[in-house]
Amino acid sequence: MDIQTLLVQGHIKPDEAYNAVTLPIYLTTTYHSPKFGERGKYAYSRGANPTREYLESLVARLEGGSYGFALSSGMTAIAAALAVLKAGDKVLITQNVYGGTVDLLNTFFKDFGLTYELVDTSDVKKLEDHFDKNTRAILIETPSNPLLDITDIGAVSKAAKNHGAITIVDNTFMSPYLQLPLELGADIVVESATKFLSGHSDVIAGTVVTNDAALAGKIRAFQRLVGGISQPFDAYLLVRGIKTLSVRIDRQVENTAGIVEFLRKSPAVEKIYYPGLPEHPGYAVNQRQAKSPGSILSFLLKPGFDIGRFFDSLKLITVGASLGSVETLIQHPATGSHSGFSPEQRKAAGIRDNLIRLSVGIENAGDLIEDLHNALGASKL
Repeated sequence: MDIQTLLVQGHIKPDEAYNAVTLPIYLTTTYHSPKFGERGKYAYSRGANPTREYLESLVARLEGGSYGFALSSGMTAIAAALAVLKAGDKVLITQNVYGGTVDLLNTFFKDFGLTYELVDTSDVKKLEDHFDKNTRAILIETPSNPLLDITDIGAVSKAAKNHGAITIVDNTFMSPYLQLPLELGADIVVESATKFLSGHSDVIAGTVVTNDAALAGKIRAFQRLVGGISQPFDAYLLVRGIKTLSVRIDRQVENTAGIVEFLRKSPAVEKIYYPGLPEHPGYAVNQRQAKSPGSILSFLLKPGFDIGRFFDSLKLITVGASLGSVETLIQHPATGSHSGFSPEQRKAAGIRDNLIRLSVGIENAGDLIEDLHNALGASKL
């Protein structure tokens, strides 16, 4: 079945009891035991819930995996993936990874003896120099947040296996519609379902998918014991959002192409980071492993243009956190998504103070370009 059909129709009928077309929302916390001393399929919703279970099996199918988990946020999903490791283990991480991932390691996981190193995962040969006897995982984003670096998932996964490590891929920027890390060799794929899977800025959730039974057992234990579950109504909204994933992303990618072309000609723009440009270092790899370059881009303002004026002059585009929604969202990484990085880490990762990240929505492309044009003009000193 083509993924466009699977997104809309789902993998099984959502309601076997009454044949409802829409997924039922089971708000119950507990379930009646059929007989003394026996437990049915469902006992307590922290462990399993029919609405969440449908979402989990659907996401697993979309990602090409065997085991799916729906959690309370993208950060909970990252925590669940990292929780398969143990004290003393080391993780190699894409150097301009989402700042929240680094915050999580610097605070929570630091006290549990998990260490990490930020490295350039786009260069597999250099990456291998960073492996040591404690390296047990590589966590990559491709495209990365916010510089859209591209990592060869297949090559990194192969290198990780050669060193006895697992590969975790944060696939949030692409979603399973555009990229399938498990099919490329990754062991775990993580999504902030808040973003493209939901697509409407009204759900916070995360997903984790794997084909490995042992890893799935650890992730399931984390989900059940910590209780970081996606709630039934959120699961329902996610399934509803997933139905339009392909049409939303197709429109967003189309809009992005027009905006990139506008920015390339703008006298206010110093550089554009977008894997759809032939001059992007990861262009060929991204073409090989992804369906398209996606709808997230970043760009640098030239000297002589004030970034504060630019943001304050926007009228249509929403200034705010998050990405992947139907509305266009724009953010300043240095003070937003990567404010948790130290100045040294931001410098090493190439996250400059004049960097802007744009998540393109489904509005009229001409209106978006006009808003950018006016704001860039107003930013000139």
